[in-house]
Amino acid sequence: MNVALSWSGGKDSALALHALRADGTEPSVLVTTVTEGYDRISMHGVRRALLAAQARAAGIALVEIAIPPACPNELYEQRMTDAFATTLRDVDAVAFGDLFLEDIRAYREERLARVGREPLFPLWRRNTGELAREFVARGFEAVLVCVDPQRLDRSFAGLAFADALRRLPPDVDPCGENGEFHTFVHSGPVLSTPIDVTRGEVVERDGFVFCDLR
Repeated sequence: MNVALSWSGGKDSALALHALRADGTEPSVLVTTVTEGYDRISMHGVRRALLAAQARAAGIALVEIAIPPACPNELYEQRMTDAFATTLRDVDAVAFGDLFLEDIRAYREERLARVGREPLFPLWRRNTGELAREFVARGFEAVLVCVDPQRLDRSFAGLAFADALRRLPPDVDPCGENGEFHTFVHSGPVLSTPIDVTRGEVVERDGFVFCDLR
């Protein structure tokens, strides 16, 4: 089976890749949406140069799907459909790092069924506390690059994930599955070499707090 992995650059994507490889499956391609005009990973705000460095370190080809800022869902779905007809035409299945959000899983299943692909969820229903601790124990390293200040204090933007995990309030999911935060993985067992990152400016934009990485 030719498997693509939906790749945000964050820890759930990296853990999904680790789980796939442990099961003997090597994805043929990483699929990432990037925002036109910003040259960054959509939602996470990470520079495309760092995304490319991740893909090289993972040893997997990268397919970027460009979407405009504030992309309407209809246009997002059309861009994805176009990708499956072109750059992803040989893909049989797409794996995701989703953990427990039933509505997100149902949406992915429905959309992939329309284009004749199979969805895979290698982390589904894993205990998020255990998974977060496993991430650290396995030697992964990540930085919190996006924080929802309605759910988590803005001071968490730019923290190392291991440090943030020790400080998370009890009402915040340890993996940020409810959108409390997003991460960028710069080291770990799925990457051949660490990615050298420097924390830059912390800014608030469109209701989220972002830490720029270089």
